[in-house]
Amino acid sequence: MPLPYKTQRVAYPYFVIALLLFVLQVIFGIWLALSYAVTIPQWLVDVLPFSTTRAIHTNLLVLWILLGFMGTTYYMIPEESERELYSPKLAYAQLALLTGVGVTAIIGFIFGWTKGKPLLEIPFPLDWLVVVGALIFLFNVGMTIVLARRWTVIQGSLFGGLVFLAAMYLFNLPFYNNLTIDWYYWWWVIHLWVEGAWELIAAALTAWILIKITSVPRETVEKWLYVELGLFLFTGITGTGHHYYWLGAPKYWLWFGGIFSALEPLPILLMVADAGHYVRNRRMEIKGKLIFTLATGMAIIHFIGAGFWGFLHTLPQINYYTHGSQVTVAHGHIAFFGAYVLLNLMFFYYAMPKLRGLEEFDERRGTFAFWWLSITMMLMTLAFSVAGVLQTYIERVMGMGYMTAQAQMRFWFAILVVLGGALLAGVILTVVDLLTLRAPRSAERDSAGRSAAATVSHS
Repeated sequence: MPLPYKTQRVAYPYFVIALLLFVLQVIFGIWLALSYAVTIPQWLVDVLPFSTTRAIHTNLLVLWILLGFMGTTYYMIPEESERELYSPKLAYAQLALLTGVGVTAIIGFIFGWTKGKPLLEIPFPLDWLVVVGALIFLFNVGMTIVLARRWTVIQGSLFGGLVFLAAMYLFNLPFYNNLTIDWYYWWWVIHLWVEGAWELIAAALTAWILIKITSVPRETVEKWLYVELGLFLFTGITGTGHHYYWLGAPKYWLWFGGIFSALEPLPILLMVADAGHYVRNRRMEIKGKLIFTLATGMAIIHFIGAGFWGFLHTLPQINYYTHGSQVTVAHGHIAFFGAYVLLNLMFFYYAMPKLRGLEEFDERRGTFAFWWLSITMMLMTLAFSVAGVLQTYIERVMGMGYMTAQAQMRFWFAILVVLGGALLAGVILTVVDLLTLRAPRSAERDSAGRSAAATVSHS
């Protein structure tokens, strides 16, 4: 099956590199859990300290998700704009630049070359290369949209999210003499990426996928994009306040942030539910049941992780005790998995078969991997939560020492090591499936039958 636009092929190497980085990220995550569960020999700690491993783990997460977003954008923008991508060469150059920056940063972390800010440890010189890569990306996508002269709500939401994503990164560049101010703007980058710009991008990509696989009218999904835009302006920005607990900001920010940030995932959940309702009422067949399953799972787990778990965790009375504990880690894992891991996997399963010339593919391995990953991540979230509650109670209620709390948490981190291994198995299965997609058996039988019939007829 030929692609509608040949420049869509630039997305494939983005997807492949993102998947390989995903595997690497999970491996480092297991090592982090092992560091809590057992005593690591000192010589090994000297080579790979906990702070270095955490920096690699979290930066790999950011890098592979962003590369997935970029590849996804390069795939869908030509179809949405109805013209070829402005410059495939720029897209390949951007991929090489950002991948090189990522590899250099990881090697730098191992040798102690880091800026020191959590999640933004990339050293200052590499920051400017990230900015160059982002500018190349925005220029390439922007020129494609402008030259197409076909503006849609999906394009607007996507491009607006991408511009905001790049703009927020600029607050990471300067150093501020006052540590409170430095952390204030650090939260602008982290929160307004994850719960602002990325939410707009996720909503736009989900809307586009739903149109493709369900034939739901564009107006149906676009109305939820308007709601998402409104909630981004109202709750995404206001929700930053739940991070201001220790920064000396006015108290009302805690209430605004704790309550309103829980509403951010709602439009995506309602968008998917509305599309499903449309399909059921008209008894239409979904083109790609696995993709719709991933979309539904993304919406539900996104709402559980970012909405429900986030709401419980960020209420001021609770956050006073749990801020920075393993409860935060539980929220972060389930929210990222639901919102962005499943979003990328959903699009990979939509685009990669088409990039390999498959109109349909065998969905059994992918479906099994989805349930395996989702159930494992839910169990991991529960284990992190129990460890976090223990940590919070022992350290911040009873006032006992850090190591006392760590001793009580060890059992749960041993469980997390096992669950991390299970998650890694699911990730590897997913990656292998995506890189070796094959036609469904029925299609293979039909093809074989047609070949046999043609041979007999020729004879």
